[in-house]
Amino acid sequence: MASNADNLASSLSFANFSKATELKKRIWFTIGALIVFRFLSFVPLPGVNPLILETLYDQTRGGILDLFNTFSGGSLERMSLIALGVMPYITASIVVQLAASLHPSLMALKKEGEAGRKKLNQYTRYGTVGLCAIQGWFIASGLEAYGAQSGLQAVVNPGVMFRAGAVISLVGGTMFLLWLGEQITARGIGNGVSLIIMAGIVAQMPSFVANLFEGGRTGAVSPFVVVGLVALIVILVLFICFMERAQRRLLIQYPKRASQRGMMQADSSHLPLKINTAGVIPPIFASSLLLLPLTISQFAGNSLSTDTTMGSFVVALNQYLQHGAPLYMLLYASGIIFFCFFYTAVVFNPEDTADNLKKNGGFIPGIRPGKNTASYLDYVLTRITVIGAIYLTTVCVLPEYFIAQTGLPLMFLGGTSLLIVVNVTVDTITQIQSHLLAHQYGDLIKKAKLKGRMR
Repeated sequence: MASNADNLASSLSFANFSKATELKKRIWFTIGALIVFRFLSFVPLPGVNPLILETLYDQTRGGILDLFNTFSGGSLERMSLIALGVMPYITASIVVQLAASLHPSLMALKKEGEAGRKKLNQYTRYGTVGLCAIQGWFIASGLEAYGAQSGLQAVVNPGVMFRAGAVISLVGGTMFLLWLGEQITARGIGNGVSLIIMAGIVAQMPSFVANLFEGGRTGAVSPFVVVGLVALIVILVLFICFMERAQRRLLIQYPKRASQRGMMQADSSHLPLKINTAGVIPPIFASSLLLLPLTISQFAGNSLSTDTTMGSFVVALNQYLQHGAPLYMLLYASGIIFFCFFYTAVVFNPEDTADNLKKNGGFIPGIRPGKNTASYLDYVLTRITVIGAIYLTTVCVLPEYFIAQTGLPLMFLGGTSLLIVVNVTVDTITQIQSHLLAHQYGDLIKKAKLKGRMR
């Protein structure tokens, strides 16, 4: 009955879409902001030759930077103003959240509510600027030496002025993306930063799919591999949709209360605990932490001689941490598992939930309110988080390993990319339905008020 009611409500909501003027404005604003993001991805850094850069990037295609390039919507390949994307911001937010869980003063800020949250966001932005400056300097230094062995020069006029200009441009591009993401969240639909990441991945989809089927047509890729990859994608999408909607529902009982007819009636409800409480955050955080040192080492390796100790170390580091390497897979899986538990602890606090239940008179049957309820919630949440961590690790690591073994540069078809696209799409559609339902109920209230006045 509940599912039929939900389906009826959603269908009625979409039927009133043409009347929801505010929702249409939000959708158009989101589309416009994403178009601006795509335009910026084609604006190159000052002093960089785009044609030579494209030639050099094609020669080194297939490495770990392809994943970074996918998240940024091809901006790294073209070395645009937003080549760093929003990954420095995600890395800075990881550091701030970890510090807020360990440092007493930051922990106190976290408990101050909206004022503390604004202060932590300010620290995150400062960290973003610092990380962008460091990455931008190494990228600019690497670009000057990029293609030296091939006799090509990607930078027109190398020097300190180019490096300073590149750093300022990259910092400005990333901070503009953050501002754009905040505007999408406030005036559009969905989470702005997540939508920007998804837009970058989806923008690469046509070329990736075309390369896959072109390889199958020319014989470069086995038809069995193409069919198997397509089947794997369909299975992964269905599996992701199923797991993202899976939840453990805990029965909550409330004391008996007198009804209108004078009868004592007990109320009950359910506390839904998602199997994957952390969502897409763990793979994004794990990817961001891996991409930060790898981006620096990849471009720094271009400016270092392999004869030196530092140069040989950087080359060895890039080989051990290249996409599909065992060490990369191990660190990636470990990062996903860690951030599953960490972010779940950040999002859901069993003690606060137990206190709220106790204040409202609710209790879990067979469990005493208070500390026992908090311990039970923590016990259940830990068990389902183990399942969620296994699910995320499987979905993200196995397709990446398959792509690395087949040698196909299809980062969009990896588990991490699919997970982000499916999750963000489902979340955005859910928010659209919420706006439609709110609009529908608003119309019903207006009609009820008009009928009351007529009487």
